[in-house]
Amino acid sequence: MSGPDEPGAPTPRPAKQPEVSGVDLARVALRAAKEQARARGAAAQQRNQARRGGGLRSGARSDGRDPLALGSAINRLITERGWETPAAVGGVMGRWPQIVGDDLANHCVPLRYDEDPGERVLTVQCDSTAWATQLRLLAPQLVARLNADLGQGTVRMIKVQGPGGPQRRFGPLRAPGSRGPGDTYG
Repeated sequence: MSGPDEPGAPTPRPAKQPEVSGVDLARVALRAAKEQARARGAAAQQRNQARRGGGLRSGARSDGRDPLALGSAINRLITERGWETPAAVGGVMGRWPQIVGDDLANHCVPLRYDEDPGERVLTVQCDSTAWATQLRLLAPQLVARLNADLGQGTVRMIKVQGPGGPQRRFGPLRAPGSRGPGDTYG
């Protein structure tokens, strides 16, 4: 068989285009004008949307601009900033009596948490040396309880501080330059 590209094949005649006249010509011109107007309107609408902030509009469905409840906003902030561990440890400090018991909580107070990955130390201060000794003995069980509550490896060690010494008071009965009550040997 011979195809249209082969020599000697009959050349197909182009289809005869009907001539556009009067009303048809007006319809074609109107259609072209509408398409151009639509294109200009779409471009103008895009410029306006970009000027207004991207074209997001409030509607029936929620989007990122909708107001959040305070708890949801705080949880979102904690997650975005990576504050999960400090927030959890802060919660432990608020629930200290439930975690360690009322007797120990009445005499020992958590002071701070060092989040450094090599450290992860919870510092606790006790009001007497006897309670500080008791807490040092209970520290391994307390670390295990805290890690069960917060996640494994969150607290590696509990640093126990005893009560501070007496406040150094400056007054008329003190020798200038002395370093405290034990400074008697000049």
